Amino acid sequence: MEDRKVLHFVPSAAQSTGTSKNGYLFQEMELQDGEKEDCGKDSPDTPKHHIYDNELQIGGSDPEYPGFGLLNTTRKYVKPMNFQEEVRAHKDLDGFLAQASILLDEKAATLDEVLRRMLTHVVEDARGSCDADEVMTSLFTDAGGKECNVHLLTETIQGVTATTTGVHYQQSWLCILCNVRSLQRRHVCIARLERPQNWGVNCCEARLVILVLAPPQTKSTKTSTELGRTFATMFSDIFFRQKLLEAKTQEEFKQELVFQRQQLSVVTERMAKEKVEDSDPRRGKPLQLKDFFRVGKGVYDDLRRRLPLYPSDFTDGMSGKDRCLLKYTTTAIFLYIAILLPAIAFGSLNDESTRGEIDVQKTIVGQCIGGVIYSLFAGSPLVIPLTTAPLAIFISVIRGICDDYDLDFDAFYACIGLWNSLFLILGGLFNVSLFMKLFKRSTEEVIALFISIAFVGDAVKGTVKIFHHFYHGPTLATSNSTLVLEQIKDILERMKNQTGKPPEHRNDTSSPTGHWEAHASVFLPEALVTTTRERPVLCLLLMLGTLWLGYALYLIKRSPYLNGRVREVVSDCALPISVLVFSFIGSYLFLDIQLPVFNVHDGPVFNFPPFNKLSAISTLSAVGLGFLLALLIFIDQNIVISLTHVPEHKLLKGTTFHWDLMLTGFINILMSCLGLPWMHAAFPHSSLHARQLAKVEQHVENGHLYSTIVSVRETRLTSLVANILIGVSVFMLPIPLQWIPKPVLYGLFLYIAATSLDGNQMVDRMALLLKEQTSYPPTHYIRRVPQRKVHFFTALQMIQLIVLCAFGMYPLPYMKMVFPLMMILLVPVRTSLLPRVIDAKYLDIMDAQHQ
Repeated sequence: MEDRKVLHFVPSAAQSTGTSKNGYLFQEMELQDGEKEDCGKDSPDTPKHHIYDNELQIGGSDPEYPGFGLLNTTRKYVKPMNFQEEVRAHKDLDGFLAQASILLDEKAATLDEVLRRMLTHVVEDARGSCDADEVMTSLFTDAGGKECNVHLLTETIQGVTATTTGVHYQQSWLCILCNVRSLQRRHVCIARLERPQNWGVNCCEARLVILVLAPPQTKSTKTSTELGRTFATMFSDIFFRQKLLEAKTQEEFKQELVFQRQQLSVVTERMAKEKVEDSDPRRGKPLQLKDFFRVGKGVYDDLRRRLPLYPSDFTDGMSGKDRCLLKYTTTAIFLYIAILLPAIAFGSLNDESTRGEIDVQKTIVGQCIGGVIYSLFAGSPLVIPLTTAPLAIFISVIRGICDDYDLDFDAFYACIGLWNSLFLILGGLFNVSLFMKLFKRSTEEVIALFISIAFVGDAVKGTVKIFHHFYHGPTLATSNSTLVLEQIKDILERMKNQTGKPPEHRNDTSSPTGHWEAHASVFLPEALVTTTRERPVLCLLLMLGTLWLGYALYLIKRSPYLNGRVREVVSDCALPISVLVFSFIGSYLFLDIQLPVFNVHDGPVFNFPPFNKLSAISTLSAVGLGFLLALLIFIDQNIVISLTHVPEHKLLKGTTFHWDLMLTGFINILMSCLGLPWMHAAFPHSSLHARQLAKVEQHVENGHLYSTIVSVRETRLTSLVANILIGVSVFMLPIPLQWIPKPVLYGLFLYIAATSLDGNQMVDRMALLLKEQTSYPPTHYIRRVPQRKVHFFTALQMIQLIVLCAFGMYPLPYMKMVFPLMMILLVPVRTSLLPRVIDAKYLDIMDAQHQ
């Protein structure tokens, strides 16, 4: 019976914690029954019992299974190499660089083939005199003799993230150790596979393989385990692995190894992490009243911390080996379509509600001006400002108030906007964004899901409206009966002159008296008859087709088709491709069917408000509406920034809640004075922007595919270029932008709503209600919270969502004015009410950020 050792990282009590920027922590595990683990002892006579040590017995004594054997599996932790204190780490790396054995883009698929290629490479480079067959025999454990099919690696090192919820394997790399008697010195070979390979339960996405060969009799600091620790510690950093995958030559590969050693030798990461956390009002010390009276402190801290990083927002990814111009280009195209089409849709909605006071052209111009200003000066450049559906509803209510009380719309609209901007600027100065400490993840997810549902509701309402107007039988194009009769008479005369006889009798029917009667079939010209039933059906197909094609192309990045680079580009351009394809289908292939399009008005773009038309009472009455509008923008602005800067995105430059709130106030001053629609940070565009710029590593755990973001390019260029292109789009009105039918806009709404559901834990928990328990994913809340509590918490969130939808989508306009207050009420519900029905420890677990 042979042993199979899988060594996992864990620091000792005296060892400084090795923390990597990706959040993978090498943490000491608590043993059961209060036992302390001793990593220095490895005696088989001293069994250690805890959740990661086990012995596995296979089968039983059955002659029908000749390959029967007993497999003993032992797992233990080894310390990550401390590059700051241990000299051996640097010597190990220098020895490897001097005689580097590196295989790039290895095409072999099976583990056996990869290892044989690595051994052959070592022998061919005259760095080893070992027998390949002997080494292959030592690398694998074959229980039960040659007839057995059990083929397992003898000794490996693999990184894990060990938490109280379980152990998560880093499955993209594997370090394989082997002691070879015929060797006189140690050898290391690193192979980068061309494609990810599935080599077992805990190694489903292998891309990097480190093979360590060493003689069995050597110094304790030169064993295969010690050498494996050196390279395994370096490969445990997800950022470093991504750079190795991008290296094009062996020299670049070596340079990344040297750079990673320098990074591990300098103690800077903990300080950087603390600075980022201090910049986020969601973290840090508890909320205190005196924090709100430090006027301007939040804005000052934001600018002082963010301004030194401002140049990098333009230079990152533009040159050098980290250049990613293709990613920037596809992201800018995506943003251009994702911003322009909602601007057209909400501009059309404003056009109808304000009777042309704010139309599509003004919405596009406002988006360009506000978007460029925000891209240049905001502290969170990945956040995208837009005019949104709640703002469009607010504008329609203002139009109704102006009609009821005979007020000038331009002046009253500007007055409300100025009051709103004043409240936003004061909110930034008095650090009101510190209230984000009270917003938990579950509350943010309820609001985010409501926004997604609002997008779906807008699409459905638009489609229902089209069906209501056009889904009926053929109708006459004119109500002038004299004109219709004259045209029918002309048609009959023309047919009689051509044939010399009356029109052919096409339909014969029997009269009640038993006599046959003939009815002539006369076809009226298309100019006289409007056949409208095909119009709504085509609209429905265009909307659903835009959703289907866009979402199918979006998911292609998870498929095995094409290669990784092509899949990434196609997925990034999924929305533009879908919009162009179905706009072509609707506007060209079905040219004879008139589809609904938005209106374009001739007139001045900027309207300067005549404030002299407002009385003092009207000006004061605008204060209340301005405050409600500021409340709405404050909540949406801060929640969108919070959802964009979630820990999963691994954004490193920090947040600027206070400055961004002030900047939104300044932008809306300009929008109000020019008669353009207001704007604020929009969901899910901002989160989708971050995902578009992300580098992703995938892994499989218990049959579930998970994507881990490696890094995100925090650049201003993509949003800046997209908003400049939107400004250029003004010159494409009405043609060719009117070639985009309204159903395609509704399909875009559905696409945005569907893609925004990724990563929403509330949606994942709602899906659990429809699944059997054996298919539940191994998330942290499934492991640590009773299932009844999970489902009960989800049900309470659904109730909150229904209440939000009732107030936000009720047809009574004035009820929608109190919608911001309903969002504020979600905070005391989470902090005061829910802890009374669900234990606080379970609530904290379900609100946790880790997966």
